[in-house]
Amino acid sequence: MSQPPDGLPAYRVLTGPDDVAFCRRVSEALALGYRLHEGPALTFNGENVIVAQAVLWPEDGSR
Repeated sequence: MSQPPDGLPAYRVLTGPDDVAFCRRVSEALALGYRLHEGPALTFNGENVIVAQAVLWPEDGSR
């Protein structure tokens, strides 16, 4: 597949609290064929660790 499914963009940044739901979202993106771009960014908002993870669709469409 040369393009991401369902009209998704080739570059995505997933963000949210560092919890199971966030990990599932990243895992789902990887299962679709996205690849991690660099490592995650982390911050603390006074209550929770907030994570941001960029994912990229492979330019050649290979998974």
